[in-house]
Amino acid sequence: MVIVHPRKQQSIVVIGAGIGGLTAAALLAHRGDRVLVLDQAIVPGGCASTFQRRGFTFDVGATQVAGLEPGGIHHQIFTELGIEPPAATHCDPACAVYLPGETVPINVWRDPAKWQAERQQQFPGSEPFWQLLATLFLHSWAFQAREPVLPPRNLWDFWQLVQAVRPGTLVTVPYTFSTVGDALRRYGLAGDRRLRTFLDLQLKLYSQVDAEETALLYAATALAVSQAPHGLFHLQGSMQALSTQLVTALERDGGQLLMRHRVEQIQVEAGRVKAVVIRDLKTDAVWTEPADHVVANVPVQNLVRLLGDRAPQSYKRRVEKLPPASGAFVLYLGVDETAIPVGCPPHLQFLYDDAGPIAENNSLFVSVSRPGDGRAPAGRATVIASSFTDLAMWWRSADYPALKQQYTEQAIDRLQQFFHLTPDTLIYQEAATPRTFAHYTARERGAVGGLGQRVSTFGPFGFANRTPIDRLWLVGDSTHPGEGTAGVSYSALTVVHQIDAIS
Repeated sequence: MVIVHPRKQQSIVVIGAGIGGLTAAALLAHRGDRVLVLDQAIVPGGCASTFQRRGFTFDVGATQVAGLEPGGIHHQIFTELGIEPPAATHCDPACAVYLPGETVPINVWRDPAKWQAERQQQFPGSEPFWQLLATLFLHSWAFQAREPVLPPRNLWDFWQLVQAVRPGTLVTVPYTFSTVGDALRRYGLAGDRRLRTFLDLQLKLYSQVDAEETALLYAATALAVSQAPHGLFHLQGSMQALSTQLVTALERDGGQLLMRHRVEQIQVEAGRVKAVVIRDLKTDAVWTEPADHVVANVPVQNLVRLLGDRAPQSYKRRVEKLPPASGAFVLYLGVDETAIPVGCPPHLQFLYDDAGPIAENNSLFVSVSRPGDGRAPAGRATVIASSFTDLAMWWRSADYPALKQQYTEQAIDRLQQFFHLTPDTLIYQEAATPRTFAHYTARERGAVGGLGQRVSTFGPFGFANRTPIDRLWLVGDSTHPGEGTAGVSYSALTVVHQIDAIS
């Protein structure tokens, strides 16, 4: 059990009601701080929120959760807050991956022995590579559980990092600058095209980049966290259940959440955060809210924009030099249950060797609701299919509606190869593009998924929670570990501990 020590009450503004922002806000309110959370959207949750159409409930972006098991980050936070975690079931398999031209999937099982047997059958001769990942995961996960601050930005951060180190941690050090591609070459697997294709598909989901670029230490965790005693979870009701519980804890402890309120500027004085400028999007009223601390649950690109000319030039240049972020095209379908094949797993991934009319749109990650999980009326189901896409294309297109329709038609055509989609079974459809995400989440250009987990942006080389502006903190998917709901919650917990240390 975490013991929260009393301290001086502070005024804290949280920008963004995504999972990272709500987690930080709920924990700080539980400590007795005056917490105000602001978000320009209609409902909280950010990219882990939902929307309803004709009786269907669709998860906007994130469709699965890690860290709900005992000792996991979400379980730990809900325990500290004294509230029940949302009801959930394990995803098993975590994903069924279909490679081009194959009708039998690669099932990523939760049972470690079952997954080992699966990969040995699917990728003969690759076990030494997987054993390396298992070893790195064992020590990396134990290290992360001791809550180090990465990257450290002052002596307190550095001391927290040192305290988290154990002899086993040193096993990971030689691989700090390695990528998955390096490890494949080390074990003579660089020419195994099928293994490389599988890894590219899976890692793109988690790290935003392929095996050649993904930091090996990150991949060790991303590829192992779906196995017991950990696992990926399917929430009962919808992904909104996660933010609903956090909002309940926040408001119980005196915190305030204002939706449809946009922060337009972060004010800085003498190198320290001073206040935020807020616009009420319902009334257009504008006011300035003083703050002892500001926690920004926004992409680092948005943070620089909010700081304006107060953004340190070195920080701004680093952000400008980041590789292009990822976008997503997402298709939301409400269907009759007869459209779903018998025994269909909750998550599937398809790679297509036929480029179709849109060459870049050659893979789909698909999430399917379960009977009785609250996402669809009886006898019906939801199917959510997403693919990565170039951001710039959607903003420079001369005919945006036509491009969106072309993506929609191609996605449906491909889904028909697995699902029974006909005019009778396809009840509702809607699509989202980077322009949609920009409108509803205010993320810069509608980018999703955070920074690509390359060596240059992962762990000790990533963006710190502690920004160059005193008492201005960054949480969310631009930070370490910051990927997925578990990652952004770790980033929030780190910020709370840092605020505790200077209070």
